[in-house]
Amino acid sequence: MFPLHDDNPSGGTALITGAIIALNLLLWVVVQGAGGEPALSGSICNYGLIPGELLGRLQLGTAFEIGPGVECVIGRPAWSSVFTSMFMHGSWFHIIGNLWFLWVFGNNVEGAVGHGRFVLLYLLCGVAAAAVQTAVDASSAIPMVGASGAIGGVMGAYVVRYPRARILTLVIFGFFVRAVWMPAWLILGYWFVLQVLGGLPALASVEGGVAFWAHIGGFVAGAALLFILGGSARVVEPTSW
Repeated sequence: MFPLHDDNPSGGTALITGAIIALNLLLWVVVQGAGGEPALSGSICNYGLIPGELLGRLQLGTAFEIGPGVECVIGRPAWSSVFTSMFMHGSWFHIIGNLWFLWVFGNNVEGAVGHGRFVLLYLLCGVAAAAVQTAVDASSAIPMVGASGAIGGVMGAYVVRYPRARILTLVIFGFFVRAVWMPAWLILGYWFVLQVLGGLPALASVEGGVAFWAHIGGFVAGAALLFILGGSARVVEPTSW
């Protein structure tokens, strides 16, 4: 299931959501070479979050190949990577998917909590996502990058604030492809269950891949932070659900 858009007017201009999208795209092109090598691998090594490096569990000077002709060397813990990793991505598919979800759900959450508190929510959810993923695999030498943890937090806040908002969703099941309206609690609940199901096997794996626990940590943090940050915007509840 892939969300296309919601039927939930934001009631204002999503300045911060747009700015975050623009910043991610700018860094993808300027710093990460739009996915070209060696810029992509170099940026992931330099700005990604390496759990074992951050917690000092990997020996200084340990080197491993991260891409074609690019070697990553373990250095001293750099806590700035918790934030820089939120703005790095691994592929065109990765960044487009992340930013599409942010565009669909971010404007309403920003409208609900306000511009300043939306920045705080986004960054705190990204930190929570990094903390959970690091705790799950504390000795990992695999760099973690992507905005999906922070965006997962936006989704968690959205489903708490607008559980019955209508989302036009592309449903693909074999040869069945159809766009249908679904309540937010169903599509985002389904997304969260997929993260949990993907995260459980990842507990026993040392291979790289999707940071499912970052998604889970961000989503839960966003749902919790909405109660703390509050907000005033409301959606007209559809009578069909």
